[in-house]
Amino acid sequence: MYDDTVVDERAIAAAVAAVRARIERACRRAGRSPDEVTLIGVTKTFPVEAVAAARAAGLEDFGENKVQELVEKAGRIPGALHGGPVRWHMIGHLQRNKARDVVRHADVFHALDSRRLAEALERRAADAGRVLPCFVQVNVSGEPSKFGLDPGAVHPFLDALAACEHLHVVGLMTLAAPADDPEDVRPQFRLLRRLLETYDARDNPQVDLRYLSMGMTGDFEVAVEEGATHVRIGTALFGAREAP
Repeated sequence: MYDDTVVDERAIAAAVAAVRARIERACRRAGRSPDEVTLIGVTKTFPVEAVAAARAAGLEDFGENKVQELVEKAGRIPGALHGGPVRWHMIGHLQRNKARDVVRHADVFHALDSRRLAEALERRAADAGRVLPCFVQVNVSGEPSKFGLDPGAVHPFLDALAACEHLHVVGLMTLAAPADDPEDVRPQFRLLRRLLETYDARDNPQVDLRYLSMGMTGDFEVAVEEGATHVRIGTALFGAREAP
């Protein structure tokens, strides 16, 4: 799964510090506190030794796109759900037949995008006796290739989740369109923030929109300026991935 990746602990520690400094500068520009932003290290295709190196550098949150990698790595370094020292975020698209694995291993799920998936996660979470914190994924770019709800469907979808007693929706998540200039996707991040700010959750106990999961290596500083509370960073922390 991980080819022959060699983990350079010093390089990862330096990268963690550099990304945190960039987050701090973006927060300063926006009049925010860096404490408001959670840095999630995306360790997709990197070995568990990369997680350990980033953990030694002070990183506590890690994201995986594939359930198989989540299960393997969380089995080696348990998440907070099992009393461990890190938090595991499942950030990739999820098939319903993998819902049980996410409920068993993920501290947070970032890609809730359909009622059928919500129902599957609700059943598995009820069986496990836990409440799963979730982000609802929104396709703010309108790209057909991307998963996520259409922006106009977000508020009705949130209303429907009132019936899911074992899911707690804590925020919204998106992937902006690829862009050479991060300024080009600023309106997409603003749209996600507006969707969060305009939802009335007073009659919905399962929804408490506090967080925005948006921004990756190429655009996270603009995302922070627009209100991101969780940024998902892979390449800037761990280097380029090998082509499949």
